Amino acid sequence: MKKLLLLAIASLSLAACQTTPTVYGPATGPRGVGYVESAIEQGRWRVTFRGGPGADANRVGDLALLRAADLTLREGYDWFRVTERHTEVSGEDAGPRVGLGVGGASFGRGSAVGVGGGVGFNLGGGPSFVGTLEILMGKGPTPHDPDVYDARQIRSTMANRPDQGPNRVERALRTPRRVA
Repeated sequence: MKKLLLLAIASLSLAACQTTPTVYGPATGPRGVGYVESAIEQGRWRVTFRGGPGADANRVGDLALLRAADLTLREGYDWFRVTERHTEVSGEDAGPRVGLGVGGASFGRGSAVGVGGGVGFNLGGGPSFVGTLEILMGKGPTPHDPDVYDARQIRSTMANRPDQGPNRVERALRTPRRVA
């Protein structure tokens, strides 16, 4: 019985530590990891990418850029300009905590004093970053401006980055791999 109880506690502890990995793909819900996009007007979109707990803010920003590039190509454009960008963080205050309490009571001829303490740990994996871009798409030669990105170049660069793994983005998108 003790072994069964220990096994159950260990299983619950491991389940509590499980976090959602940050992978490139559509979000599965309002708070799901992945991208969401919405059209503002023709050629203007808002792209949001939500990372999983513990994902680096730069990685979340890169995946938002990748989605913007894919969306630009899907819509028949060649480049996009980032007209607005911001990053939000959630779950920052979820780290370890320590508490201490003291209490006392008296009843009849007796009295009691108690001291208690506790330590809490976040098992969620850390803060989550959300990167949002507003983009304006264009056709033709890519303008020379620091806020303008060539969609094909971004797609090629991000798909072959070491932190994405070999063609990990390509597999996630289920697109055929091109052979040179």
